Amino acid sequence: LLRDPVLAGLLASVACGIMGTYVVVRRLAFISGGISHTCYAGIGLGYYLGFDPIIGATIVALASAMGIGIVSRRLSQQADTVIGVFWAVGMSIGIILVALTPGYAPNLMSYLFGNILFVTHKDIILALVLDVAIMLVVLFLHREFEAISYDEEFAAVGQAPVLGLYLVMLGLIALTVVVLIQVVGIILVIALLTIPSAIARIFAKGLNQMMVLSVILGGVFTVAGFALSYKLGMRGTNVPSGAMIIALAGAGYVIAGTTASLLRRTHRAE
Repeated sequence: LLRDPVLAGLLASVACGIMGTYVVVRRLAFISGGISHTCYAGIGLGYYLGFDPIIGATIVALASAMGIGIVSRRLSQQADTVIGVFWAVGMSIGIILVALTPGYAPNLMSYLFGNILFVTHKDIILALVLDVAIMLVVLFLHREFEAISYDEEFAAVGQAPVLGLYLVMLGLIALTVVVLIQVVGIILVIALLTIPSAIARIFAKGLNQMMVLSVILGGVFTVAGFALSYKLGMRGTNVPSGAMIIALAGAGYVIAGTTASLLRRTHRAE
């Protein structure tokens, strides 16, 4: 019973740790939130047309990632404005489509706030496929991603296809969002994408070390949050697993930041 949720959490932490590193370094957190909330349109479309909502979320996530990337770059629009439009319109379309769908839409709240207990074997297989795709692309384009993450102008001078690499990165973030939806939900995706990597950045030396540490931290927070939520549920206190995962991650960030600050002060005093 508990094997599938734990496995789903660990698979999600892999995608989250890898792409979350780029999100934090390149400051793409708001874009990640825009993509995740736009996904609700895909979920609504799946319910309305009668196919798997996660497939709809995947299609819309990739489309919105490309749309946000191209419109914000090519049409010289302010990125935050473009993201805000996609964010609001995506959620609105999803709500309308769900409202127009006859009957009751089961497990709808799990897409918003996450419920790792609802994961199926199909969800795990999808997460595994997306993880493999993300790892292969990152392995092949790691140097290029690192270049545009730290100094995009220098990468452009070096004849790197900056726009193409940027869109590929956004596409991988979109796939990561889909992996995370069942674990923490659309509302909390941005937190799990950023918090483990933000903690890793405090202690890691270099992008590779940061990525590995972020994956480990994501796995720890996900499994611990699910276990605590499950234990509380057994005692009659129902706490959503997604919210518990993020609460633990947030506590970890506060502890890590405080510890790092104290260590710096001690080092200066010496």
